[in-house]
Amino acid sequence: MRITVEIEDAIISDAMELTGEKNKSPAIAKAVEQYVKRMRAKEFGKRLREGFYDYPTTNAEIEALEII
Repeated sequence: MRITVEIEDAIISDAMELTGEKNKSPAIAKAVEQYVKRMRAKEFGKRLREGFYDYPTTNAEIEALEII
């Protein structure tokens, strides 16, 4: 998808450096992809802490299985 956005040159340069991309579009695409992954992981962790997912096995039972 093509879009037009205004982003400061310094931010684009930083994104290109951090992603290792030599062109603007791939750098921005990679940066956005990583941001989305991070936010999804953060939301998943929050749901785990809040007990949204119910696992029938306790931590002690899992440790007793001695799975490596």
